[in-house]
Parts: sequence; structure tokens; C-alpha cells
Amino acid sequence: MEPFSGNRRDFLLFTGRSSALIFLASCASPITNLLSPNSNLTGLIPSFDDQLLLAPGFSSKILISWNDPINQKEYFGFNNDFIAYLPFDDTNPDEGYMWVNHEYVHPYFVSGHIPEEGKLKTKAQVDIEMKALGGSILHIKKENNEWTVLKNSPKNRRIDAYTPITFANNVSVKGSKIAYGTYANCAGGVTPWKSFLTCEENYQNCFGETLYNENGLESHEAGRIDSAWEHHYKRPPEHYGWVVEINPFTNKFQKLTGLGRFSHEGACVTKAKDGRIVVYMGDDKADECFYKFISNSKDSLDEGVLYVASLEKQKWIPLTYDNPLLKNKFKTKLDMLIRTREAAQIVGGTPLDRPEDCEIDPITGHVYLNCTNNSKQKRPFGSIYKFIEKNNDYASLDFQSSVFLQGGEDSLVICPDNLAFDKLGNMWVTTDISEDKIGKGDYKNFGNNALFYIPMKGMNAGKAVRVAQGPKDCELTGPCFSPDGKTLFLSVQHPGEGSTSKNITSHWPLGGDNMPMPSVVAISIPEYLRK
Repeated sequence: MEPFSGNRRDFLLFTGRSSALIFLASCASPITNLLSPNSNLTGLIPSFDDQLLLAPGFSSKILISWNDPINQKEYFGFNNDFIAYLPFDDTNPDEGYMWVNHEYVHPYFVSGHIPEEGKLKTKAQVDIEMKALGGSILHIKKENNEWTVLKNSPKNRRIDAYTPITFANNVSVKGSKIAYGTYANCAGGVTPWKSFLTCEENYQNCFGETLYNENGLESHEAGRIDSAWEHHYKRPPEHYGWVVEINPFTNKFQKLTGLGRFSHEGACVTKAKDGRIVVYMGDDKADECFYKFISNSKDSLDEGVLYVASLEKQKWIPLTYDNPLLKNKFKTKLDMLIRTREAAQIVGGTPLDRPEDCEIDPITGHVYLNCTNNSKQKRPFGSIYKFIEKNNDYASLDFQSSVFLQGGEDSLVICPDNLAFDKLGNMWVTTDISEDKIGKGDYKNFGNNALFYIPMKGMNAGKAVRVAQGPKDCELTGPCFSPDGKTLFLSVQHPGEGSTSKNITSHWPLGGDNMPMPSVVAISIPEYLRK
């Protein structure tokens, strides 16, 4: 599995650019009009400025920021991440629902808790934090060529760490058919029947985790001192770590237990040739695995089979309870799904370097997976993998995999995190260097986290260009194109993440002595990149 290192002609063959366009249900808006982009693009030079920088020809507008009111009672949450958009009506793509994840809090900014003092949070502080997470459903509209959040719309509402959410198929988890709340919401996806998927990632920080010894006896591992809520609310850890389906049209929410429980980064949804729904998912932890779920039906994710990727065998291995190795280890199928990581290890899933977001090339149908990094294995820069399913059928159990892009000095892309494809089929990648490592050690020459544009055809095919760079300590996350491809919605997440009560490291976007404000921005794409 060697990375691409040849010339442009070889790159086009490597990416399959001679292939015909195939039908797929995109993880974002429908992708059409696949033309070759122009090449006159000047990228940014890496820096450590405390501002959102854009390459020449790009412009941006802040759509909404943390704590902005969205109705008379609720506010936009903290640390916005994944973004998705669904038009109200297929005949009018310029008005609809925007979903935005809220992943975690900075305790000092949100609740006034000071982690460096080593004290437990008060119940009042926890209550504030639990209201700041989950997700926002927003009514947005394009008028006069500009997107706007309609902040007083009755369609706006919040899902947070208090919201009752049922488990799919009427399943009971730890004695309850209802989980209260969703949090740690990282990336996600969109279903063909117009619902959002939001993914619970580092769930263990707030209510801890259940550990099992070799005899199957349980013990509890507490959450992180700066995050933990469990001192005031006793909730089963098993109620979290799932993919959650949010239907903004019906207001129905459910946790999809069939898709397994782990640190879900995202959920890339597509269709197999027979119409069944397939979801690709990364487990964002070092030495964890890449999964896909194949549904039993064409219009639901309630039931199906979960598979884990073995790159050694180039096969998808099913996690089914009739496997004697799994049946001997777990009491029930649900128990196996709750402990998905253990099941994947037993059947031979391949450990990867923090598998995160995954998207599908709209021209070739190939699957691309970001693996951010793995410091334990001395691979600090990460890579992007390409998977080709046999016969280009997403229900296939055989695939070919290779490293599409190796992070580092040559590619310029460091710690790839989120992925998106534009209407022309070109790749857009955001990066995730941890805020405590930006500008230090292996990362000293790469500036703040950024957004890269990678043309997939033309004279500059395969060359990554830094087109946006975030303010201090932040990530740029959740890239999502508007239906017409003219706007890229993007989250500026956790600016000033390294701040303490005595040292605020970022003041974006207001400047001065203001606290940093995680925000969603609308970036206008230059016309020459849309042709």
C-alpha cells in the first residue's frame, strides 16, 4: 500500500479519472456537472495569525456564533463541528434546514469552571455545559446571493444533553429504551430519506466508560476531571457512543445501535447496487478500525450487518453474533455491539491511525478515509486512504486499499481530518493538529490548522493548496457545500482552545479583549474554481 509518487498521468490513472460517472447517494448535497477546474490559484503561506485567512478570490461571512439566540429560549451551542444542509423542497434548493454539531465545551468559556484549580464542577456549571452541546437545527435561506440564518424562525431548535432519544428497534440498553441527550457530536452524514446522522465521539469524557476484565466482570472508569458530569448525573456510559439519527421534518430522533458503539467520527451514507443503504464510519482513536454498515432495507438504518475492514485480507469481516468467537465472548448481540472495539479486534480488524472522516469520490465511486495521525506508532502526519470496492458495489465484501496521500513536507497536508468533494469532483481537506502541538516539534513549520483544495484532474492534479487557515488553536471542520456549489459552509471550532483563565490565546472573531467565539462561516468559492 504505497502512496502515490508518480507523474500527473499516473495520478489520473491512480485516482481512476478515466472512469465514467456512476450513481451514488452523496454524503452531502447532490454532485453533478463534473468539469475540469481552472488552475490559477494562489495558496496561503503557513502562519500563526489569530484570524481566518483566505486565499485570493475567496471571501467569507460569519453565519452564526456561539451563544447567538436562535429563538426566544435557545442559543447556538459551543464548538460547532459537522454541518449538513437539507432543502425544505427539492424545487427550491435555497432554503432549508442546516444541522450543526456541538462537540464539547471549553469549561472556562462556557461555564466559568477553571480546570487548573483541580476542583469539581458545580451542578449549575454542568447544567450550562449540557445545554451547550448536541446540535442545532437552523432555518437558513439564500437571498440576494447571500446565505442567512433566520434566527427567529419557529423551525429553529436545539438538541442537547437533556433531550430524550429512543434506541432504534425498541431496544433496551442498560434497562432503558430511552437515552437522555447526545453530546461529543463530531462529524456525521445525511440519509436518502432526508434525515441527519450525528456521531457521538469522545463520549467517555463526561460519564466515563465501563471496562471489562478477562472474566467479563465490569468496572467503571471515570471521565476526565475537566469534562466529567457524572458527579451530578449518573447516566450509563452505554447510552452514548452511537450514531444518532435526527429527522428535522418529523422531529423524530433515535440512536442506531446496529451501527456499533465507539468513537464515531462520521457516517458517510451511500447506496449499494441493489438499493440497500451503506454507511462508512471511522473510529477516531489511535489503533482503532474502519467500519461499514449494510442495511437490510432501502429506507432504514434500523437493522443490518456491521463489518470491520481487514486491510491485510482486503475484506470486510462481519460482526455477527453467530460467529462462535463472538458468541463465546459476549452475552448477547447487543452486548457485542456495545463493545464493538473488542469484537473488531477478535475477528481481525486492522488497527489504523485514528480513522476519521470518510467521503466518496463522485466520479469514480472510490471511498476516501482520513487517518489523522498516530504518535504512538511515530506517524505524526497522518494519511488519506483510498478504498475501491469490488465491482464498485458498496455492498461488496472485497476491496482494494492504498494510501492516496501521505501527510508531511511533500504533500503539505498535515493530520487530515474532514473531507468534502465539490461539484467538480475535487477534494477539500481540513486538518487537525492538536492545539498544544501547533508550531512545535514535528509541526513547527506548518502554521495553524487549515483547509486544503486538491484538484483531482487538470495540470495541477494531486497538488494540495492551502486555501484557508484558522485562527489560533482552532480547527476548521465540517466542510459542506451549498447545492449550487458556490458556498462552502465551514466551522471554525475551538479557537483559543489552549486558553486558561489567565491567558486567553485567541480573540477571534471580535478581537480586542473578547473571548473567542466558535462560529459557522459561509465561504464564497471563486468562479474559476467552479468551472
